[in-house]
Amino acid sequence: MKKLLFLTALLFSFNAIAQQKSSFWENVRYGGGFSANFGNQTTINISPSAVYDFKKGFSLGAGLNYSYTEIGTLTTNVYGTSLISLYQTNLGFLLSGEFDYNFANQKSHLGAITTNFPALHLGIAYNQGRFAFGVRYDVLYNENKTVFASPFSPIVRFYF
Repeated sequence: MKKLLFLTALLFSFNAIAQQKSSFWENVRYGGGFSANFGNQTTINISPSAVYDFKKGFSLGAGLNYSYTEIGTLTTNVYGTSLISLYQTNLGFLLSGEFDYNFANQKSHLGAITTNFPALHLGIAYNQGRFAFGVRYDVLYNENKTVFASPFSPIVRFYF
């Protein structure tokens, strides 16, 4: 009898956990961003991420990022992680805050440099369905510690 009660309780526990997981995963969206530029400068950037949608337009998530840039003999590889917060307004704008921590390796004919640096991006984007585009600003930008040329960067996002 004790075994039967134990097995019944165990089955109900698994059922409750399975229902909680499906509810959680129904609110998770996957996506990120991608950009490429070819010409005098080659830049390729990919940033997959996942966010959890809370009520009232707020989302929180995490992501990875990788960027490759080549200008003449200078090549830069930047990789890092990010914490992402998003807020969807009723007016169709997506407000964002992202904390990134990046690691960079630069190589040129003069040698190699390895560095790391944080970034805190605050942004606004126009959201159209699953896609958003806009601009963001790095409030921690320090030209002596970063490999990026400007604190401003474009936002191109998609989530499914």
